[in-house]
Amino acid sequence: MSRIQDTFARLQAAGRKALIPYVTAGFPYADITPELLHGMVAAGADVIELGVPFSDPSADGPVIQKAGERALAFGIGLAQVLQMVRDFRSRDTATPIVLMGYANPVERYDQKHGADAFIRDAAAAGVDGVLIVDYPPEECEAFAAKLRANGLDLIFLLAPTSTDARMAQIARVASGYVYYVSLKGVTGAGTLDTGAVQAMLPRIRAHVNVPVGVGFGIRDAATAREIARVADAVVIGSRLISLIESVPREAVVPTAAGFLREIRTALDDVSSDSNRA
Repeated sequence: MSRIQDTFARLQAAGRKALIPYVTAGFPYADITPELLHGMVAAGADVIELGVPFSDPSADGPVIQKAGERALAFGIGLAQVLQMVRDFRSRDTATPIVLMGYANPVERYDQKHGADAFIRDAAAAGVDGVLIVDYPPEECEAFAAKLRANGLDLIFLLAPTSTDARMAQIARVASGYVYYVSLKGVTGAGTLDTGAVQAMLPRIRAHVNVPVGVGFGIRDAATAREIARVADAVVIGSRLISLIESVPREAVVPTAAGFLREIRTALDDVSSDSNRA
């Protein structure tokens, strides 16, 4: 059982929902990421999605694009991201880390270091899962098998436009959890329709047998609470990035942690309601 699977199993046994924050590696300061990750765990994060900076992030909105550009200007690439995970693992061997990004940095890494070097080095660094936005499931069976052989999960996005056939295709290769993108468009866009999410989740669960996380458009505790009533996990990225992008270095971790504590409390309120029912 992977660290991600173990985390979800433990949460489900306790009737709790997972909090999954997203941050861009090397943002807002090049050397702050391991410290920020520890602060988020202390505030209640169960799994962390760590963004790999890339120059052409097609699925990301302006907030996360800007974060990636800033990290790239600091010289943060995939090799540096793996070192950040290693640094984090020196103190935390339990919290799952998912690398989220695009195919180009992974493929360039393998070109530079040899075939399957990314999988080897990610596993050795302590990465637990990979979400590569532009890897279609029909081309990922061999990649997924190699990841699983090294103890890593391959996570996929689902969208409001995903067909039943697409969900079934993803179910064949996905592990860990699936990430339902609750809005059409890029990260940070639009207003979340919680009713539409509630209607979509049973369709997704009819096809996939892994937990379902919901993200895109979750900006506050009230929205997180509503989503947690139907999802297994709540994913928050753009709002968190926007909160820390302009604060002094010493305020980054307290700002992120304070926000996540509010979300954690909201999720635990839902869990308490469910356990009493």
